[in-house]
Amino acid sequence: MNDLTIEPGLRYGRPRIGLALGGGAARGWAHIGVIGALAEAGYAPDVIAGTSIGAVVGGCFSAGKLDELTEFALGLTKRRVVGLMDFHIGGAGLIGGGRLKRLLERDLSGIQIADLPQKFAAIATELGTGHEIWLTRGSLVDALRASYALPGVFDPVKLGGRWLMDGALVNPVPVSAARALGADVVLCVNLNTDMGGRGTVIQSHGADPDPETFDPEQPPPVSGWFGGMKERVRGFVGRNNDQPGLAGVMIDAFNITQDRISRSRLAGDPPDVMIGPKLGRVGLFDFHRAEEAITLGRQATERALDEIAAVIAANRVPLS
Repeated sequence: MNDLTIEPGLRYGRPRIGLALGGGAARGWAHIGVIGALAEAGYAPDVIAGTSIGAVVGGCFSAGKLDELTEFALGLTKRRVVGLMDFHIGGAGLIGGGRLKRLLERDLSGIQIADLPQKFAAIATELGTGHEIWLTRGSLVDALRASYALPGVFDPVKLGGRWLMDGALVNPVPVSAARALGADVVLCVNLNTDMGGRGTVIQSHGADPDPETFDPEQPPPVSGWFGGMKERVRGFVGRNNDQPGLAGVMIDAFNITQDRISRSRLAGDPPDVMIGPKLGRVGLFDFHRAEEAITLGRQATERALDEIAAVIAANRVPLS
C-alpha cells in the first residue's frame, strides 16, 4: 500500500481498480459472487485479467453477460455437466470443446476484446515455448477457449499462428497482467487459498500393505451403448473417493502445479488485496455446485471490504 500525500488545492479521485481472477475449474463460479459484491460496494473493476475459468467469468462480466453466465451455472446438474463433455478420439485432448464453444458463442459471438468497456486480458500458455500469452485483442470467445484449454482434457486452440493452452500453467492468478494494463490498485481472487495441508513434506513413507483388494463378486459393468458410456464417464471422473479417474488425476496434478506456481508468483508480485474464498469442500469437477461457490465468493469479498476501502483511500489519484 502506498502512503498518500495530500497536496492543497488538488482534487483526488478513485484509483483504477484491477481485478485478477485465478484459475480453479468449478471453484471459479466463486468469481461471480466476488464481482457482484465488488460492484454493489462501488468497486467495479476498470481492468480485468483472468486465467482459465477466471477469464470466462471476467470476460462475461466485461461483455455485460454475467447474468446469463450466472443463470447457466445455477442450472447445471451432474447430468448436464456430463452432457457437455464431447469426448473424442484422435485429438490432442479428451474433450473437443465444441459444445462449450457453442454455449459461449450464443451470448458472446462477434464481441471483440478491443470493444469491451474495461481493459481485458485472458492469459494463455503457448505450446512448445511455454511463453505466457496475454490475449488482449481479437475474438473474446477464442481468447476464453484458449485460456481454459486444460492440457490433455481440452484440445489446444490455435490463435495468431500459436497453439495455446490453459494460462494457469504460467500465471494462475494474473496480478502482473492487471498491473501492467494500467491498474493503480490490484485485487486478486485466489481460488486455492483454502487448500489446507497442501505442499507439505512427508518425511517418512513406505509401501505398507493396502487393505483394499479386488472383489471378484463385484457385478460386471452394464453392457450396451448406455452402459459403455456410463463406464467411460465413471472412469473419466473417478469411480469413488479412493480411486480417481483419468481426468481427476490429470486435473489434480495440474492443480498442485498451479498452487506451487501461484505461491511463487504472488510472492514476487503481490496484490494490494487478496480475496480467498473458502472453497476447500468444492471439488474441481463440482460445476453443479455453483450456488454454493457463488455464495462463498460473495462472503469472502464482504469480509475483505474494509481492507479494500483502506487501500482505495490510500491510493487515490490526483484529478487533472
